[in-house]
Amino acid sequence: MALTLDGATPKTLGVLDQGALWANLAVSLLGFSGALLLLNPLGDAPLSLAAALTATAVGSLIGTAMVGLSAIPGTQTGKPAMVLLRGLFGAKLSYIPTVLNIVQMIGWGAFELWVISNGAMAIFGTAVPYAVWVLVAGAVTTALTIWPLGAIRLLRRYVTIGVIIAMVWFAVDFLGKAPPQTGGDWSAFAPAVDYVIALSISWVPLAADFARHSRSSRAAFTGVVGGYTLAQIACLGLGVYAVALAGASAVAANSTAVFAPFVAAPLGALFFAILVLRETDQSFANVYSTTVSLQNLMPRVDRRIFSTAIGVLTVAIALAVDVTSYGAFLGVIGAVFVPMFAVLAVDYFLLGGGTRWNTAENAPARWSMLIPWALGFAAYWVTTGTPTVEAWDRIWLPLREAVRQPWMNGALGGAIVAALVTLLVGLVGRARAK
Repeated sequence: MALTLDGATPKTLGVLDQGALWANLAVSLLGFSGALLLLNPLGDAPLSLAAALTATAVGSLIGTAMVGLSAIPGTQTGKPAMVLLRGLFGAKLSYIPTVLNIVQMIGWGAFELWVISNGAMAIFGTAVPYAVWVLVAGAVTTALTIWPLGAIRLLRRYVTIGVIIAMVWFAVDFLGKAPPQTGGDWSAFAPAVDYVIALSISWVPLAADFARHSRSSRAAFTGVVGGYTLAQIACLGLGVYAVALAGASAVAANSTAVFAPFVAAPLGALFFAILVLRETDQSFANVYSTTVSLQNLMPRVDRRIFSTAIGVLTVAIALAVDVTSYGAFLGVIGAVFVPMFAVLAVDYFLLGGGTRWNTAENAPARWSMLIPWALGFAAYWVTTGTPTVEAWDRIWLPLREAVRQPWMNGALGGAIVAALVTLLVGLVGRARAK
């Protein structure tokens, strides 16, 4: 596999490889505790079980369709995600989203090491200190990042089967123990869909990093949509019952409390250990995406050097920072990358950008593409109903109250505005050229 950005991109991954990768990425240990936000995204208007499951299906399909479409240019050009943005914004302007992506991916990588370590401690207790688990998880993550295609094949051949068995085992146990899920209504359906879309859309910035190794665009798209959608619905559905067993108040106070029902199940420690081990694919994906994002800035540096350095950095952050909540962070990610995806999709697929996509180091700046991205970012905050940071939300509150519709959410609002403005900018540009 190429070690620098100048090297050839091998096309070895089929639809089963992509499907296994994205199915595993959709199953997250703290994704189970995410059912708490799914069931009550506003904090005062709980959803019924039917509404929550419907929101999960709708949000997953919308979000994974976006991720799947963002993967196709990577397959067709052979370029990672941040390098693709040279064609959208120009080489120098692509550094803006690249830096944002590097910051968020390092944060997510450290967060996943924290999750893995707490999951291991839920099984083994405090006999092995937290710091030791972080170091072990960091070493495994770094090794997987150095050999990424081998890691994906490992997921397809072995890990996915174990995860399926574990999920089925826990589902049978939880359904027999959990109290009936009654009450609630559909009033917070749109914010719940917003939350699920944000869970999916957080992968847009790295979809092409793996899709560029796909044998075809169809394999990349099908693997993303099929694998991730089914697994995310299963993960959040199982999370509803895990939260019920652990206690919503306990999970709200400490998200790792959701681990208790898993470990308490018959053979729970064994099957939960499979899920903990599988969580390294999350940290691997984040560190690998950071690595190839850095290559957009420094294209001729050996990615193994970046992988080792980022692996050490994420370990250091995981040892120094305690992460307790990430719902607000998902809203910020959605606001940045949903409109950016919409701009890319319209320009690449509808305005003929795919035939002239320039990913060279001297690709000219396209300042006009910043306009729809910025307006889409603003539209996201105007139309979202999901709370994030109180002071930030307060800025947008008057506009939200003026335009709020029960069917609208931030992801749809941001994507629609960004897409329409991109289309307008493109048509105006064509008219001037003629």
